[in-house]
Amino acid sequence: MSNPTTDAHASDAMVGPHGADDHGDGHGHDDHAHGDGEALGPVNVTAWAIAAIGIIAGLIVAAALAASTGRFG
Repeated sequence: MSNPTTDAHASDAMVGPHGADDHGDGHGHDDHAHGDGEALGPVNVTAWAIAAIGIIAGLIVAAALAASTGRFG
């Protein structure tokens, strides 16, 4: 079995928490998850509107089912 302290991608439970200075190439991986100043793209309003319509339609269906079973009185 290999020594988990030499594995740069081992679980924090095995090697301890990462410090502020152990990121980058010296730690065995690059900082691809840290953003490098990349801005997010524009919000897709159409997709969000369709998602909201889907949620509202689901709530309408749930209310209709609840009303048909007598949940509202």
